Amino acid sequence: MLSKFLKSLGIYRIYEEWLLRQIRKNRMLGHIAVVLDGNRRWAIEKELPPTEGYKYGVKVGEGFLEWCFDLKIKTVTLYVFSNENLKRSENEVTRTLKIIENEALKLRENSKIHENKVRIKAIGKKEVLPKSLQAIMYELEEATKKYSNFYLNIAIAYGGRAEIIDAVRQIASEVKEDKLTIEEIDEDLFRKYLYTAHLPNPYPDLIIRTSGEERLSGFLLWQSAYSELCFLDVFWPDFRKIDLLRSIRTYQNRIRKFGL
Repeated sequence: MLSKFLKSLGIYRIYEEWLLRQIRKNRMLGHIAVVLDGNRRWAIEKELPPTEGYKYGVKVGEGFLEWCFDLKIKTVTLYVFSNENLKRSENEVTRTLKIIENEALKLRENSKIHENKVRIKAIGKKEVLPKSLQAIMYELEEATKKYSNFYLNIAIAYGGRAEIIDAVRQIASEVKEDKLTIEEIDEDLFRKYLYTAHLPNPYPDLIIRTSGEERLSGFLLWQSAYSELCFLDVFWPDFRKIDLLRSIRTYQNRIRKFGL
């Protein structure tokens, strides 16, 4: 109630503009990653079917991408559906993946994606997804594969441990076939076998998780070694631009030591 009242007075707008001026004076991050958490709990609190939270969540996601484009954040990685989510009821999984499929269709036709030259890629165990969703994601990747102004990664049926195991298997296979030697294996080489190998910068500067949970839940385990973390006590469907700006300001106020 208070937030609606402040919004009606234009307080949020004034604060948002002030935050924008502040963060533009400092270093802007190059890669932001977000765990879009709290969709189900948001819906349950409102006595709605769990999948309704995802419907509201995708609308927030559309706005979020525009905010990132405006801020010139080159790489965005969104954790939308994990391997563990596949263990939910068949009806919920089917409905949720259909919502994601519809959003992928909208992205394919979104003129802003092409105007901004956004390369889109799904990362995760895509082979376990419904064939129709696989086909749309493939079309989306093909339609944008030559773009390089911005990068949008959609982590779906994703798990950080699975990503590392897949990389190890590929490397082991190439060693077995004498395409690689054990001596060649180092961090730079390993990076090339991860789902994020296509990115100029696969390492998020900032990872945001919504819903109040304070853990990564397997998100980008290798890539997040030196990422700054920001946990917000807001469900994803309620995420606002002001939440993004405050998270960036928090990032800018931190001293990054990279283990030193």
